[in-house]
Amino acid sequence: MKRCNKCYKEKPESKFRVNRLTCVKCEYRFKQRWLRLLVKERRLTPIERLSNRFGYMGTAFIMLSPYLLPYNNIGAFTYVIGACLSMPQVFVAKQWNLVIVNLNLLVGYGSYMFN
Repeated sequence: MKRCNKCYKEKPESKFRVNRLTCVKCEYRFKQRWLRLLVKERRLTPIERLSNRFGYMGTAFIMLSPYLLPYNNIGAFTYVIGACLSMPQVFVAKQWNLVIVNLNLLVGYGSYMFN
């Protein structure tokens, strides 16, 4: 027996589709079916999880950088570190516009540091 998360009634397993928490009767409603079609359920791969963590760390470096920029090019170093750390996340997600923005950040602040 399984409890439906919509009508909260105990029903046998045969009244549920595979890996669903909603019974077939409740799921048959048009709105519910439409919303389930719009959502794709999947788990992240280890590469995606790792790149997301690097991306958050890189974003933190980029957010910190404007406050450190006046202090002897430390801000420029943190910009470059942040761009390098956030690059895997946007590359794995195939967000090519952000890849170009990060490359622009790397080239711009790289030339700023070496001149």
